[in-house]
Amino acid sequence: MNPQPSRPPRVTIQTADFDLSAETLALRAEDGGVGAVVSFVGTVRDGADGTPVSLMELEHYPGMTEASIEAMIDQAFQRFDIRGARVIHRVGPLRPRDQIVLVLVSSRHRGQAFEACEFLMDYLKTQAPFWKKEHGPDGARWVDARVSDDEALARWGIAVQGNGP
Repeated sequence: MNPQPSRPPRVTIQTADFDLSAETLALRAEDGGVGAVVSFVGTVRDGADGTPVSLMELEHYPGMTEASIEAMIDQAFQRFDIRGARVIHRVGPLRPRDQIVLVLVSSRHRGQAFEACEFLMDYLKTQAPFWKKEHGPDGARWVDARVSDDEALARWGIAVQGNGP
């Protein structure tokens, strides 16, 4: 009996950088029905609200963050005709231009992959439990990692929740 190739987990929270090509190949591996893979890679900007940022520290609550993102991936599978999904989110100290988040979605056709990827990114940006500290010329300040975007949430039928930690 041949062992099945191990598939990567759907959600990974890590400090290390990620390789878009390797992750894309792993998502498509052994699935001949994939006709499209859509990816989103988010990077750390060098400023926020007009204030320069030299370093960003991102924190999460282990276990809770992964479970929250897993639940949204489950929702994506219910809402869209997709074959696979993968989210990697980095935590710890990050510098401008560092990769911070990867969302990959595979499907038979591109439309469903694009929609599911956007759905997952809207969730990550507005609801995922992350907290960040930005370092700049005036020192460090904690800021809410989530962005209030009622329009994006309403489009997906997600109830608006408080954005505090």
